[in-house]
Amino acid sequence: MNTKKTWLELKSVEAWLGAKQVFRDLSLSMKLGENTVVLGPNGAGKSSLVQLISRNLYPVVKPGSCLRLFGSENINLWKLRSRLGFLSTDLENRTAGRIQARDLVLSGLFGAIGLGRDQNPSIKQQQDVDTLMQIMDLSELAEHVFAELSDGQRRRVLIARALVHRPEVLVLDEPARALDLKAAHQLQKSLRQLAQQGTTLLQVTHRVDTIIPEMERVVFLKDGVVVGDSGPDQQLKSQPLTELFETPLEVVNSNGYRQVLPAAE
Repeated sequence: MNTKKTWLELKSVEAWLGAKQVFRDLSLSMKLGENTVVLGPNGAGKSSLVQLISRNLYPVVKPGSCLRLFGSENINLWKLRSRLGFLSTDLENRTAGRIQARDLVLSGLFGAIGLGRDQNPSIKQQQDVDTLMQIMDLSELAEHVFAELSDGQRRRVLIARALVHRPEVLVLDEPARALDLKAAHQLQKSLRQLAQQGTTLLQVTHRVDTIIPEMERVVFLKDGVVVGDSGPDQQLKSQPLTELFETPLEVVNSNGYRQVLPAAE
């Protein structure tokens, strides 16, 4: 019997981005302690799913449809910030380059990007952030401004910011976007540590090679529809991925990771 609590429940969700319908009848649920990857091609609706969870996109209100976070339809993300953290492209784009890395992480305590005059973290909060930055291997970068950091360092700083409230769930939208191999591997190491320490991860991506071994569920999303939902051993194989991405693919496994190569046609 599965006793894990459901943190996300979508039932018959319809949603629009302007004049474009991104979901017509989306149903999906996720449980605490179940690290999950949502995988699909560009345009599948992956980032729109993250926007639904972050409340930057609102579903159409209609009978039989619901969106629940941690069992509640009355969602106040400010109150949920201790349970739910986000890493998104939008957040990175909105971050001013002249903010020091440590101040950016501290600002997550106030739901802000950078510290304002009336935002004064306590000594305990500052100590907790210093510990967090040490865990994320960011201590030497604490006084560096965000604009001077590499893409990989920026990504880890933003993950640290998302973790300041010790959330139960961390939602990652294309976390390895634009990272070189070294930065991607450092990021994967950090995510593996978080998963092993009990943080529930939801990774949204189109890249199979960025999926860490701790992911135990893979959801295929295509044209706003769930077209597959099972374990990685069933989903991350040549034939299912060939059908998802509509191109001949061959999967190679090594040390719990998977690489995708073009298959002979």
